Amino acid sequence: MLRWAIIFFVIALIAAVFGFGGIAGAASGIAQILFFVFLVLLLVSVVMHLLRGRGV
Repeated sequence: MLRWAIIFFVIALIAAVFGFGGIAGAASGIAQILFFVFLVLLLVSVVMHLLRGRGV
């Protein structure tokens, strides 16, 4: 998922350089959403790993 966020970020940068503001804004928004979803899933995964590790 982080890979997709980086891809959309690069698309946003390229679109911004060429002056496509709408596409750059949309790609930037998608990249931000994917990045925050990645962070939430990462935190859930770390917490679950810590909780499972203590029980064993």
